[in-house]
Amino acid sequence: MIDVLVAGGGPAGLAAAIHAAGTGMEAVVVEPRPAPVDKACGEGIMPSGVAALRSLGVDVSGRDLRGIRYLDGACRAEATFRDRFGLGVRRTELHEALYQRALDIGVKIVPGKVGEIHQSHDRVRAAGLTARWLIAADGLHSPLRRALGLDSPGGAGHRRYGLRRHYLIAPWADFVEVHWSRHGEAYVTPVGDNLVGVAVLSRHRRSYEEHMAGFPVLAEVLRDREANSVRGAGPLRQRARTQWSGRALLVGDAAGYVDALTGEGVALALATAAAAVRCLSAARPQDYPAQWARLTRRHRLLTEGLLRAARYPGTARLIVPAAHRVPAAFRAAVHALQ
Repeated sequence: MIDVLVAGGGPAGLAAAIHAAGTGMEAVVVEPRPAPVDKACGEGIMPSGVAALRSLGVDVSGRDLRGIRYLDGACRAEATFRDRFGLGVRRTELHEALYQRALDIGVKIVPGKVGEIHQSHDRVRAAGLTARWLIAADGLHSPLRRALGLDSPGGAGHRRYGLRRHYLIAPWADFVEVHWSRHGEAYVTPVGDNLVGVAVLSRHRRSYEEHMAGFPVLAEVLRDREANSVRGAGPLRQRARTQWSGRALLVGDAAGYVDALTGEGVALALATAAAAVRCLSAARPQDYPAQWARLTRRHRLLTEGLLRAARYPGTARLIVPAAHRVPAAFRAAVHALQ
């Protein structure tokens, strides 16, 4: 019997397996897709996430990020991170670095998919394996969250979707730029010396080109630049009744997700993975939901507040001017998230 079976080999699952191996537990990751796995995301990692990667022994190349910049027409507001840099990095490069680190320290990664789960008082059986514990890290629309009966019916309201594309162009700033419009946001993240990622988040389901028409200044900068294909994700909001069921814990996006608006997905995935393993190594899985709530509280409160303001065109157009007029408040919000 192995110690920890991890369902899902994305950043959250691989981080959980690396942490488990670091405590002396035997970890096996089950993932159906070959590495590296790409995903539609903004690809900006907050400073806390960069520190978490280093603590795992993961070194990944990318572009240093000094802070966050909001733009709406001629109005702008920006805040630099305190003391540390964030990192803009291609999702595939991040995944490859975590994957290789896991293999290097003895984590077994097997192809497959976790379907049915059978739990008893001292073990879990799934994917033909028997383990003391199960960590479900199978993503935003987690089948295991549903299989464990942890899906919350409140996750479908106010649906938002994300689309991402890369452009061959030298980054013009060492900030993540957030361009605002009445109908959504465009996130520009430097991820290479001649590459930027542009992710669009909106409640409207349109083509990428239609979304970009709402950001004429940005669209003009990117006009005629070579671009790759578009990747999409959504609906983004997902809720779990709790993050614990018997001998199974939910981590990363599977544990519940508000929105990508504040760019903390990777940092929170790494933090919740570490917390889950701490609880399992102490044989106290029941402690994990409270730890998850504490780790994600600031993100959830700030993101919910911004989403409420962005929901209506009348208040959405006030977000950047308000940040511009009260820069101390904007800096405080960015520092709270970093």
